[in-house]
Amino acid sequence: MAKHRLLAATSLFMAIDLQGGLMKVMDQAGKVYRNTKLLLAVCQQLGIPVLVTEQYPKGLGHTVSEVAESLGEHTTIEKISFTALTADGCGVLQEFGRKQVIIAGSETHICVYQTVRDLLEAGYEVFVLADAVCSRTKENFDTGLALMKDEGAAITSTEAVVFDLLKKAGTPEFKAIAPLLK
Repeated sequence: MAKHRLLAATSLFMAIDLQGGLMKVMDQAGKVYRNTKLLLAVCQQLGIPVLVTEQYPKGLGHTVSEVAESLGEHTTIEKISFTALTADGCGVLQEFGRKQVIIAGSETHICVYQTVRDLLEAGYEVFVLADAVCSRTKENFDTGLALMKDEGAAITSTEAVVFDLLKKAGTPEFKAIAPLLK
């Protein structure tokens, strides 16, 4: 059996804490927004559910407008714990019934890492978009990715995930997404 084969019917996209109070200090914010929006477009085309988390929105604000304008149908979970696998988060995930979780967000070594670790422990297959996660420093970014890989997450790129989900060219879904890949 092939490892890391994504299927739209079993996938969910989780955008973790892409909030104004956090993202304003991230030097890779533009790249994270661009790749998150690309994945959101694919989710809309393929009917993949979207889950958004917001860490203490009263203090850190809500999801940045650069991403929020592209969300479409989604579920938002507010949290104060660093992991998104709170009681509410676990309940929402179970309602979707999806076992593959694609991850974007901030910060790589804190909320993203703790969520990924807990998802893996709960039996999910996790795909971290290395070009759609960020930390304030390169060292923390690298540390977060290394920890998640060591835990068993697939560290991948947005384009790799997009093409794996689309499966082939020539479909209406591919034609809708192709202009966004240029």
